[in-house]
Amino acid sequence: MTVCHRSRLAVVAALVLVAATRAGTVTASTATPAPTQALAALLTAHEALSRPTAGSAPLELVQAQRPLTGERTVLPVLGHKTDAAGRRWLHVMLPGRPNGSTGWIARSGTVSSTTPWHIVVDTGRRRVTVYLSGRPEHVFKAIVGKPSTPTPQGSFFVEEAVQLRASDVGAPFALALSARSDVLQEFDGGPGQIALHGLMNIGGVLGTAVSHGCVRLDNDAMHWLVVRIGPGVPVTITS
Repeated sequence: MTVCHRSRLAVVAALVLVAATRAGTVTASTATPAPTQALAALLTAHEALSRPTAGSAPLELVQAQRPLTGERTVLPVLGHKTDAAGRRWLHVMLPGRPNGSTGWIARSGTVSSTTPWHIVVDTGRRRVTVYLSGRPEHVFKAIVGKPSTPTPQGSFFVEEAVQLRASDVGAPFALALSARSDVLQEFDGGPGQIALHGLMNIGGVLGTAVSHGCVRLDNDAMHWLVVRIGPGVPVTITS
């Protein structure tokens, strides 16, 4: 799965466009998550810009669908603005490198929604806490990145939920994140993408730090997550 081993997430490398510069970064917070997070689902591909102004520097082209599942792309919304010409813009989190990037997209061609879910990964305590409406709903023990390939810290989001084959490493499911490894620029043909995934065909002892950066959870935890967590749900990784 993703940075941790070879899998279907490797195709993300060819489908996600990454820019050298971004409008800004989002830093991790240990504060209790807000009760809801505003989201924007993309109906069409959107060019993310450095500022909420037509003609400002382009950052990346965000496709309307995710490459592995075909799920609609959903981005967390951090703010909004209307320019002098009356065009409405959304300040959104972006997938890919550099981690925690943000940019501005046109509000047209998007559908607004909210999510009450928020995932917090504590690499120091090696646990994952899932919040519902700002309150802890469930806590899971986890396997996190080893010291040489740590799980990156920051504010990210779920790009897509992937159902893996029984023979795939990390099955039964994976939540592919907007995060990328801070150490591995490429891994087995993929972009070093980070995911929360299961233990099938890879194993490991919960509560340890042995992965290449991904967060491993037991299979029951992944079953619990995939029926509740979808694209756009924010994920905070902290130590």
